Parts: sequence; structure tokens; C-alpha cells
Amino acid sequence: MKDLLLMRHGKSSWELNVSDLDRPLQQRGISDAHLVGAELATKNIRIDQVFSSPANRALHTAMICIRQLDYGLKNVAIISDLYDFSGEKVVDFIRNTNDDLDTVLIFGHNHAFTYIANAMGNKYIDNVPTSGLVHIQFKESSWSSVTQGSTIQTIFPKEFKTW
Repeated sequence: MKDLLLMRHGKSSWELNVSDLDRPLQQRGISDAHLVGAELATKNIRIDQVFSSPANRALHTAMICIRQLDYGLKNVAIISDLYDFSGEKVVDFIRNTNDDLDTVLIFGHNHAFTYIANAMGNKYIDNVPTSGLVHIQFKESSWSSVTQGSTIQTIFPKEFKTW
């Protein structure tokens, strides 16, 4: 059985004159990443490996979340192919993941993550929000053969805000 956790980066800022790769998180993105990371920590999921897009906003979200999970940095890999908005490179990456890894957490971008959540999960999601997490479980024992799984949970920041 394989478990795929997709977490979209937090709300980013457009205020600075920087490249897309260098855009930082807004304060809301930081707060939401803390909320989702804290909720994910209550699930006690054993994560084998964390992967992140090299974009600043994705890496910052990853660092916040894994700190909430008390997950060591040694198992975090930055993968350039995860800086993908269509989902094609991310799906290729998933299908080429080492089969020794049963549960992976990937930090990346939309529209890729909404596409993958709908293509590989069994629950329609109109839009994976910033800092949103989708957990898809597959019956297959090899990443190369995963196609359709079960969306077993979503964790979206708005569910935990106390306005």
C-alpha cells in the first residue's frame, strides 16, 4: 500500500520584485502552514520521505510543516521537477518514486495538485487551497503502478480558523 500526501504551498506574496521561484510566503501563508502542520501531526502518520519544489514558498511551507511533525531535515529532498504547474512532471516523479518508500509528503503547486488530487483520488476537489493537504491511498505496492486511489482525508486551513 502506498500513501501520497500533497501539500500546496502557503499563500505567497507578490509585493517584492523577485522571480517566481523566489516569492516568499505572506503572514497568512505562514499561519495556515502552521495550522495544517499541527493538524497533520495529530494523525500520527509515519512519513518515509518529504519532497519539495525548489520554490521559496514551497520550501518555507515544508519547513513549517515538518517542524510541526518533528520530522528531521535529513529526509527532505528538493526536487526541481516538482516546480510544475500542469501536474505531468509531478505524476512522473510519483511513478518513479522508490518503492522502499510507502508514505511520501510532497510540497508543490497548483494547478498540478488539484489536477493530481482529482485524477488519482476518488473525491472531486474544486481547488486545493493554499496550505491545503490531500491524502491519497493506493492499494498498489509499487509507485510505478499507482493510478486510482482513495482520497482518505483533506486538511484545509479554513477548517481550523476561529475567525
